[in-house]
Amino acid sequence: MLKGIKRRIASIRTIRTLCETAERLALDDQQHEAGAEHFLLAALELPDNSARRAFEAVGADPAAFRSAVHRQYESALAGMGMAFPEPEALPRRKGIYNASASGRVVMNNLAVHRKAHNPLLAAHVVEAVATMEQGVAARALRDMGLDRNALAAAARDVALSRPK
Repeated sequence: MLKGIKRRIASIRTIRTLCETAERLALDDQQHEAGAEHFLLAALELPDNSARRAFEAVGADPAAFRSAVHRQYESALAGMGMAFPEPEALPRRKGIYNASASGRVVMNNLAVHRKAHNPLLAAHVVEAVATMEQGVAARALRDMGLDRNALAAAARDVALSRPK
């Protein structure tokens, strides 16, 4: 029982770190709400390194995801005849944390499967994002030449191989 409580507390801490980091990364990209791409970038920064291991398991460089995300922003702006500016971070807003629609999908996916995530690992975030078919994160993964299903499977394998 005590072990279960410790795992839940660890998961709560992971969610807090994940959300705070995703918000910081979104603000760095001049966005007030964190999207799925920011949650995946945040997962790559989590200390358990399971997100990085999932990327490496499919032969991908985890550090390349940030560049792939920025290429998606550049492409979207170019489609409107605009240049991609060098972003200046927005100030952190006070109040309740908000995620964009894609960020809420990630968090809802993690919540639905929370019993399987004991404790929550960065690899679980990778799996949640990799299952998304649309959005900046999905396009960035395609841009990297990654098979989303293979990445999701690798993330599951990494999470399952972690000692409980």
